[in-house]
Amino acid sequence: MANIHLIGGEKGGVGKSMVARLLAQYLIDKELPFLGFDTDRSHGALMRFYSGYASPVLVDRYENLDTIIEAAVAEPDRRILVDLAAQTHDPLMKWMTESEVLNLGDEVGFSIYYWHVMDSSKDSVDLLKRLMDRFDARLKYVLVFNHIRGDDFQILKQSGERARAESLGARSISLKRLHDTVVTKIDATSSSFWAAKNASDKETAGLGLMDRQRLKGWLRDAYQQFDSLAV
Repeated sequence: MANIHLIGGEKGGVGKSMVARLLAQYLIDKELPFLGFDTDRSHGALMRFYSGYASPVLVDRYENLDTIIEAAVAEPDRRILVDLAAQTHDPLMKWMTESEVLNLGDEVGFSIYYWHVMDSSKDSVDLLKRLMDRFDARLKYVLVFNHIRGDDFQILKQSGERARAESLGARSISLKRLHDTVVTKIDATSSSFWAAKNASDKETAGLGLMDRQRLKGWLRDAYQQFDSLAV
């Protein structure tokens, strides 16, 4: 069965593209075949860091989004990874609803996982509620608690939406905080996580010995989180 992974959360700045990049690197390192789609019109992270594995797709036309499903059905052993830019949520949801995408998945054999990347704000909780109100248990949910963007997720817990998501079968993972300067240096050199971790030339990847050590530990922990999901 083909698996389509939508990396979303709608709100800008919660770390969606970071998670998409991280998942892409995980699939590469695990030698798991995948195809990426990048919905960002201006500076898509998958196209920037993993251009050999990704293609651009614009959400303003159903025909464009249809290619995601067609790619999944054509090669069911290949995972599909979609990095959802901010403000793409509503047209994507409209396409899924009007095209009966989830029904088609049941018929031809593919599953859609929505990775809801969250910071610690109420906005992230409200967006999760809207998503579950719309699709209930018909969508597979992965809650991503991104500690790079916040450490206190009490608003989510107190809202009852986490318990609701788990009752619908949602899985959850946490991404540990990564030192801000490490992220900045990786982005400044347009390095993949692999290049940043392995390049010994500081001018090539921008990271010194200790920065690389911090990155290795962060990647190791993130990969263990992904392993728990059996991506």
